Amino acid sequence: MKFGFIGAGNMAGAIVKGMTIGTKSYNGKDITITSKTVTSAQKLADECGAVAVPTAAEVVAESDVLVLAVKPHVLASVVPALEQEMEQKKPLVVSIAAGKTLEYLAELLPAETPIVRVMPNINAKIGAATSGMCVNEYVTEEQKEIVKGMFETIGAVIEVEENHFGIFTVLAGSAPAFAYLYMDALARAAVKAGMPKKQALEIAAATVEGSAKMILASGEHPMALVDQVCSPGGTTIEGVASLQANGFEATLTKAFDAVLEKDNKIAGKK
Repeated sequence: MKFGFIGAGNMAGAIVKGMTIGTKSYNGKDITITSKTVTSAQKLADECGAVAVPTAAEVVAESDVLVLAVKPHVLASVVPALEQEMEQKKPLVVSIAAGKTLEYLAELLPAETPIVRVMPNINAKIGAATSGMCVNEYVTEEQKEIVKGMFETIGAVIEVEENHFGIFTVLAGSAPAFAYLYMDALARAAVKAGMPKKQALEIAAATVEGSAKMILASGEHPMALVDQVCSPGGTTIEGVASLQANGFEATLTKAFDAVLEKDNKIAGKK
């Protein structure tokens, strides 16, 4: 099985490194990469034992699985120019372009092309991504498993209905930024109280990690866990009450809605 990447940015780099260096599940010689200037593709290829080529057409010609890893606004200029090569090779196409639907991609590609849409997040850089995946009607179960295998080298893969893909993008794609901001705010509050920032951030991050594992492992509702931490007349309930009084949940909802609205605009829904 041969894999090709058009684009060699941060996310493509994380995927290729996960496949080759992180898990050693794939042979770099089976991966062909190109990029706009080829410089980034060559650097990535050198790191992972892959093959860098100067043109996207050469990538298509070498690929059974083709990953479109360019910016969303670039797809319309890159993909149609490869129609002849696509028709000849008929690869399984994987897109990681934010906001671009299966329908949009199908309009750019030859008829009946099997297309998988995947959205990893920044945590792919450390092999801890949460990637959403949806497919069109031409993707077989075997092809779906091939793509899952690729992206499981950088973390978890969750199948999502495409009509929920924008929601997934907020939860998994944008929410890490919210979590980083939350942890930094906690650490800064600790600095204000007298603790060194590095130590405070380490504690905040470890606490968030443990809390996430608790939700996943316990199966309990988050508010039930909140209640367990909040002793009657205790300290934690004071903080929770303050967060609620100052619009913590409402602010998060507004942030969620803002990201979803932007994603819909990119997808042409608004």
